[in-house]
Amino acid sequence: MKTTRRDWLRTSASIGVAAPLFLAAKPVWGYSVDEVESKLKQGKGVSGVTLNDLPTPSLIIDIDRLDGNIAKMAKHAKTASINLRPHGKTHKCPEVAHRQLKAGAIGLCSATISEAERMADAGVPGILITSESVGPNKVARLVRMTAKHSDTMAVVDNSLNVEQLSEAAAAAKVDLNIMIDIDPVGRRTGIVPGEPALKLAKLVDKLPRLNLRGIHCYSGRSSHVNGFSERKEHSETVMAPPIETFNNMKKAGLPVEIMSGTSTGTYNIDSSLKGMTEMQVGSYVFMDVDYRRIGGKAGSIYNDFEPALTVLATVISKNYDDRATLDAGLKAFATDRKFGPEITGITGVEYRFGGDEHGILTITEPSRPVKLGDKFRLIVPHCDPNVNLYDRAYCVRGENVVEVWKIGARGHV
Repeated sequence: MKTTRRDWLRTSASIGVAAPLFLAAKPVWGYSVDEVESKLKQGKGVSGVTLNDLPTPSLIIDIDRLDGNIAKMAKHAKTASINLRPHGKTHKCPEVAHRQLKAGAIGLCSATISEAERMADAGVPGILITSESVGPNKVARLVRMTAKHSDTMAVVDNSLNVEQLSEAAAAAKVDLNIMIDIDPVGRRTGIVPGEPALKLAKLVDKLPRLNLRGIHCYSGRSSHVNGFSERKEHSETVMAPPIETFNNMKKAGLPVEIMSGTSTGTYNIDSSLKGMTEMQVGSYVFMDVDYRRIGGKAGSIYNDFEPALTVLATVISKNYDDRATLDAGLKAFATDRKFGPEITGITGVEYRFGGDEHGILTITEPSRPVKLGDKFRLIVPHCDPNVNLYDRAYCVRGENVVEVWKIGARGHV
């Protein structure tokens, strides 16, 4: 929901300026938390609400950085003559998906049937569900979703699952679009490339109510190999057998047209591989500490895309010169990595987890004083699961909140 500004003079001076990464404590506040909530419930928008008005911890999206990241990836895909079907598991937000579609994406990937259902209900077309739909519940939901949205695609890696999908589709008189899920190296999901994958593809092509569309192959291990040249070598090596399998399916007369894969870490590698037809990049819209560490073509920091996602936190305790406490701890950040978030807007200060509700700032040589009530923005360790922790994201330009987006596809079922 787009909104106007509360204070035209103050806001007009900040147009085009990136949102501040640090907010000093102010003695006068604009809106109380209750007032912000009341405005949202009444559908009145967030005119006049600033970062200082928000409860903490809150999930923050720098909308200009987000749009810049979307535009840059779309431009790369167009230049490389490859389709873009970005992964929605990163943002789980229909508003972001529609921005990606407007920029040229042909559809969206979803990690789960629940994500797919919610995105489809929000008007997102061309959804590829990248996890296998196994079991009566997921099979029935896939059939029901495809009946409503005929361009839905699903992945398979097992003949029993293929047979079950065919039976369910035939009973419902629905045609399912099927992609063969190939395991490049991770042994998470997917059938091995070569003859096993070819045999499974022939089964899909043979059984009723199944339309064979192509191959899904995502190399998660390649995405975070440190160093660009090392990452390039890794991805080219592990993607070669799946692409060869794709070509062999064509030679066998199978109706395959899609070779889908690629990560944010390999977007400028895999898009040059002969045979790849589309990219399912995800994290590029937001970025995180994990990706910043892998290095890019230009150096040790991967900065092809800007960090657009942060968590806003407040200093709630400051009784020591070398230490302060934030109100953002284990419940505010994804904790699946060995490292925590990265504090921004100040140097000489490091964050560590201090419990469920608390984060500890170790202060050594701060570039400015840290005071009670100060608000900081922190780049999240891993964007996908971090987004899943929040019901909404506050979108900002400068220090002004301009929109509030629901994380509409969060959750698991």
